[in-house]
Amino acid sequence: MKFKIVALFSAAVFILSCNVKSVKDDQPTVHLNGTWQLISGTTITKGDTSFTDYTKDQSMIKIINDTHFSFLKHSLTTDSINNFDAGGGSYTLTGNQYIEHLDYYKDKNWEGKAFTFTVTVSNDTLVQQGIEKVEAAGIERVIIEKYVKVK
Repeated sequence: MKFKIVALFSAAVFILSCNVKSVKDDQPTVHLNGTWQLISGTTITKGDTSFTDYTKDQSMIKIINDTHFSFLKHSLTTDSINNFDAGGGSYTLTGNQYIEHLDYYKDKNWEGKAFTFTVTVSNDTLVQQGIEKVEAAGIERVIIEKYVKVK
């Protein structure tokens, strides 16, 4: 009798284990490594929406490797101050949840903060959406950024 119970239990465990997917398998695989050029950005602050076309008058790239990211932005016009901006740090990626840990930035209010985004990659296009919140700088907004992979 004990043998039948053990055999039945073992068979049940085996059958159930064949149908269980691991959490990692259920999460989409997103590949972010590379250099990405920012094409457009939408910012929503207190219900007000603004759209920026980054293909005119300015250029920004984001470089992502296995553990870190950096971004570089500057003006394309020759008649103005360059308006250079840059920052970077480490990141974590779990499924399509991408968290930037900003370690370097010109405004110290932003350094040491973590920003959580949802990312999707389709062909050569990366869309990053999330909330930027920096209380010390009075910033709380939703951002949606669209990038194209640099070849």
